[in-house]
Amino acid sequence: MRHRYCSCCNRLGELLAHPSFQVKELALGTLMKFVQLEGAHPLEQPKWEGQYLFPRTLFRAVVGGLLSSEDDHSLLLSQFREYLEFDDIRYHTMQAASDAVTRVAAQQAETPLAFWNNAFTLLSSVSLPRQERDVPRFYVKHAEPSDKWKVAHLKEHRKVFQTMWLGFLKHKLAQPTLMIDFLTSACDVGGAISLLALNGLFVLIHKHNLEYPDFYRKLYGLLEPSVFHVKYRARFFHLADLFLSSSHLPAYLVAAFAKRLSRLALTAPPEALLMVLPFICNLLRRHPACRVLVHRPGSPELDTDPYDPQEEDPAKSRALESCLWEVQALQQHYHPEVSSAASVINQVLSLPEASIAPLLELTAYEIFEQDLKKKGPETVPLEFIPAQGLLGRRDDLCTQFFTLS
Repeated sequence: MRHRYCSCCNRLGELLAHPSFQVKELALGTLMKFVQLEGAHPLEQPKWEGQYLFPRTLFRAVVGGLLSSEDDHSLLLSQFREYLEFDDIRYHTMQAASDAVTRVAAQQAETPLAFWNNAFTLLSSVSLPRQERDVPRFYVKHAEPSDKWKVAHLKEHRKVFQTMWLGFLKHKLAQPTLMIDFLTSACDVGGAISLLALNGLFVLIHKHNLEYPDFYRKLYGLLEPSVFHVKYRARFFHLADLFLSSSHLPAYLVAAFAKRLSRLALTAPPEALLMVLPFICNLLRRHPACRVLVHRPGSPELDTDPYDPQEEDPAKSRALESCLWEVQALQQHYHPEVSSAASVINQVLSLPEASIAPLLELTAYEIFEQDLKKKGPETVPLEFIPAQGLLGRRDDLCTQFFTLS
């Protein structure tokens, strides 16, 4: 009987690839009914009372049949979505899908596109509940559910959900251009999500000839005062340095970024200024046409700053008509290292760029610790004028009452 049952399950698994959708739908429904019955009446006796039992072997075969490498099972996967409402089916689907993606990617040098499409359809169908249910909803019925089972807790579902998507996304996509619509929509979310989306779009532009004219406009819009205080600050400026590394960018665009950063630097903390000021100098080194922001020979002095900080389009901000007076103002900064970094712009900028990598994750605590470790000179020269009198004259009236030593 066991042999006949296994042969039946194997035959139903083969029918998941049948040309007729009605046959595939009936095979899927029968297999899921077997999953429910085998879970309620396990073929193997539990090792201890209260053990969680689920027909993992049979269910992994079902998920493996859905993730076909030859046929498009999007319609069949839409039928399978109704089972994902059950907590146990959702939990084991995520585990089985993660194992299937790892196994297929390791066995085949070039994974077929049909498999990735089926895997993405299945993974996209999984959605976690926002809050944990008081009573878990199981497809496989159990006499006495236990709180010790991982499948009964939402936090365990979140762990498996994260593992599932990370395992899927680490593999090389067969057609990266399919991500264009997703990444362009993610650019409008804001914050770290927009930054990561721009990183993906930059790869598509650089390696797959994608045309996305709003790329630098989106990046320009992320330059806000809060960018110096967020957790992803180092990641942002690392990517911004990469995006602005090309020497073929127009001068007006680079000038807009340099001017926007200079304006934001007026209210930035010292640890951010020590990174932003070399960043601005590197932009001027890469693009000599932007050095008019520092020195504009033969031009009259500006009465007002023509730069428009409210303009969202860098091409219309009139940054190239302005100057970096903000950097000159920072030369009077209270922190001596910031003042020195701002004074570099007064000199002839050398061709080798200054590396900002060690400064990306600099914190205020590290600056304070560095200042404490600095050794001052052994003798400090002092200049003063000896007092001639209380009010500045030796023979004033106050000297009759007070003696100056």
